Amino acid sequence: MTPAPHTAHSAGTMCTAGTLLYERALREGQLPAGDARHAPCLLDTGLLQPSLDDLDRLEPVPPAVGLQRLLRHSADRIAGERRREEELAETFQSLMRIDDRPQGEAVSPALGLLSGKTRINAAISEALSAAAEEVLCIQTQHSYSTSEYARRAQALAMRRDQAFLDRGGRLRTIYPHTQRHIPLVIARYEQLRGDAQARTLDEVTERLILVDRSVAFLPADKDHHIALEVRHPAITGYLADMFDRFWRLATPMYPKAVEPPSPERITARQRAIAELLVEGHTDTAIAERLGMNVRTARVHIAKLAATLGSQSRAQLGYLIGQSGILDQEGPHT
Repeated sequence: MTPAPHTAHSAGTMCTAGTLLYERALREGQLPAGDARHAPCLLDTGLLQPSLDDLDRLEPVPPAVGLQRLLRHSADRIAGERRREEELAETFQSLMRIDDRPQGEAVSPALGLLSGKTRINAAISEALSAAAEEVLCIQTQHSYSTSEYARRAQALAMRRDQAFLDRGGRLRTIYPHTQRHIPLVIARYEQLRGDAQARTLDEVTERLILVDRSVAFLPADKDHHIALEVRHPAITGYLADMFDRFWRLATPMYPKAVEPPSPERITARQRAIAELLVEGHTDTAIAERLGMNVRTARVHIAKLAATLGSQSRAQLGYLIGQSGILDQEGPHT
């Protein structure tokens, strides 16, 4: 009969080969010493020991004795693991005292995947519940559906957004132009109370939700069943800058802004430049953000300065603030 092969296993336990050989030793009383090579664990655990009458043969110890030996071995192993756990806890307690970052920061990944619309909505709701300043959104034509699930999701979003607005937050959303006259979209802003604004563009990117410029949610598949949660500051900063540029180019939808006649004849493009000047941007940065060359940007700045009667860059910023032109919103073309 071919003995069962010995397999690797932890110390203090028995493999199939060892169990079968031990059973045979109990039945026969003794075994040739060479047979133990098929199950060295029997010698390691002391279940087989040399015969006093013949050192070339092995005798089994009684099962009750063998069991006690294995139990002691197991208890010693468990005690050793507990000692190692205590050592690790002591070591890491001192390390945690050195690391003064908040617990949430230590465990929050920079990138994470969320699967399923229920899980995605829960993550968005959790982020908005902790939001303190603003939420930036880009919605596509696919974002509003008439299905029952979509209606429930939209009702949840309304409650979530209203709670955020009630805390003093600011909500800005960009839609494609095709959404300007959809009743569901219009009704949304008629019902929301607070600082909720919406604008439209000819074409928008994929859906985006950016909370306090620190956590973003992006679709990770075409069906929007998987989302990417982004907390890396370099990426969220890039997305916020992208949104700000789109916002300047977008046409106001809500609240509807009808541009009053400007006696100073300030164009929408000059008003966009004026806003960037007040924020302290250089001519190069203004040109880059508005998609023009520096020479064209400087021509607009010169015309703006001439219109307002400014003699210097510092005076221009002051006159822009005094003129009230930044309060006149309109499409930036």
